[in-house]
Amino acid sequence: MSKNDSLKVVNELTSKGIERVASLGELNVRLFEKLAARQVDAITLYTDHAVRIFKLATEAKGYNEFFKGQADASKELSERVVAEGKATIQMVGEARDDYRAWFDKNTAEITADLRKNVAAA
Repeated sequence: MSKNDSLKVVNELTSKGIERVASLGELNVRLFEKLAARQVDAITLYTDHAVRIFKLATEAKGYNEFFKGQADASKELSERVVAEGKATIQMVGEARDDYRAWFDKNTAEITADLRKNVAAA
């Protein structure tokens, strides 16, 4: 293999490496956006609950009504938190699958490139 051939191989492998890192960055950004949206949903959920409790505290006719309303609101919040948790777990599982697919694809490509270039040398 001549110097020019070696430089071409190095340039090709470097270009492909940069493309792989860029695709990993895009995957990371997509996951970050999904997680950020989930975080905003969680904040909204707790804010809505707090507003409901404050409204209940100001409008309740007595302690019994307040405590019953508070228990109902807390039960509803718990159910929604569990549902959101399940949705987040599913999303993280999908992210794991995306990362695994990215890793498998790129590992196969790197292996093929190395085998091709080692055989040529």
